Amino acid sequence: MKLVIWIIGLAAMGGVVYGVWRMKAHWEERRRASEERFASFMAQALPGTPVVPGAPVVPGAPVASPAPAAPGMPPVVAAAKANNELVMQRLLFEAASKAGEAGEPALAIQLYAKLLARYPKSTFAAQARAAVETQKKKLAPKPA
Repeated sequence: MKLVIWIIGLAAMGGVVYGVWRMKAHWEERRRASEERFASFMAQALPGTPVVPGAPVVPGAPVASPAPAAPGMPPVVAAAKANNELVMQRLLFEAASKAGEAGEPALAIQLYAKLLARYPKSTFAAQARAAVETQKKKLAPKPA
């Protein structure tokens, strides 16, 4: 009788250990898949990567060149910082143009102003200034 109880106890402990091992393997697989999805997303978001079919493209948007590296900054850090700035510029420009297309000229002007205030020497600056003038014309009251 004692032997049967010990065998059942060991089998139960083995089942618990096996269940924990399976849960850990499943968790590790999900973490790896999540990292792959994130890496894929970042590769699509960073400039200089291939264009994904179906991704929105702003017509006439210039291809921005990275800013020069700061002295004493490692090249990898400088490149990452330049990429982040270019991504932010592109996102602000795209958001402003989408707001203008959606019939929200005031919001578009605010977004273009934020772009110009943060990045006055951006490659998008000339287009942003021209777009602001276009959006101001939409805001102006029409003569009666």
